[in-house]
Amino acid sequence: MHFVLLGAGSVGLRHMKNLTALGHAVSVVYDPDGGKADDVLNIDRKTRLTRDEAEALREPCDAVLICSPPVEHLRQLQKVLEGGRNAFVEKPISHSLEGTTELVKKAEKDGRVVLVGCNLRFFSSLKRLKQLIDSGAVGRPLSARVYGGFYLPYWRPHLDYRENYSAQEKLGGGAILDFIHELDFMRWLFGEPVEVMCMASTVSQLAIDTEDLVAAIIRFESGLVAELHLDYLQPTYRRGVEILGEAHALVWDYIDQSIRLYTPDNNTYQVFQESISTERNAMFIQEMEHFTKCLRRECVPELDVRGGRSALVLAEALKRASRERRLTRISEFPFV
Repeated sequence: MHFVLLGAGSVGLRHMKNLTALGHAVSVVYDPDGGKADDVLNIDRKTRLTRDEAEALREPCDAVLICSPPVEHLRQLQKVLEGGRNAFVEKPISHSLEGTTELVKKAEKDGRVVLVGCNLRFFSSLKRLKQLIDSGAVGRPLSARVYGGFYLPYWRPHLDYRENYSAQEKLGGGAILDFIHELDFMRWLFGEPVEVMCMASTVSQLAIDTEDLVAAIIRFESGLVAELHLDYLQPTYRRGVEILGEAHALVWDYIDQSIRLYTPDNNTYQVFQESISTERNAMFIQEMEHFTKCLRRECVPELDVRGGRSALVLAEALKRASRERRLTRISEFPFV
């Protein structure tokens, strides 16, 4: 298959490299930064580079990969759909909800394939965690603690963190949108949320205008209550989930990819390691394999544009709850 790539940042180049390894081709890469040429050509010398977005979107292809900063996602996806193309769009589908209802309706009306890139759905250990929850390993889940954090200046050491989109509200940055993986996989694991409380603000001396600390409580339709902690402050990268059920408890750690099932018997626990790959890039490869299967109509997107919007709704609810200092219901953001 042939693809067009919009955005030659780290994740865009990763997808390009993986698609090439799978036998596909990225024919054209658009990026406003002309300094990306060497990175692109080191992957495939036949790829054409352009700093003209319209030129890139005229290229015949099977689908367009949108890997630009979040603030560009909605506009670029609209153009792709207007051109009758299929798309892969990195998370989040936009930096705000404005225009997303019309986007979903158009994609569904035209029958376009749109896969939203929440790659943790393809992460081996997290998939195993979902299997355990769905199989009743903890009984009925009652509560959860979800956390993620890293020190922003360490995240992309080759880039001044102040120039990163994460540091700039106008580019769609901030811990809530950066960690939209957590918002998506909570829906994937626990079902739909109904109401949230949240405190999100900039508490550090980092030179950013986005929130660097988020503390929230989310209630789901099932009755499960989740505590959510996100930050740009952790000196050591941390990410994980703790789930308390009526029968047992599960703990998942992203860093060492461990899953532990705790029982009431003398505080013993069982470690699950089978079917867990420790190769991080494997989830990105599986994501692209899944996307090409969707394009061949062999399956439907793991996270389609409607689901991507639902994750964004939760993000917007957290922001509103913090801004207005009140409990906020998901029903305040209707799909109209």
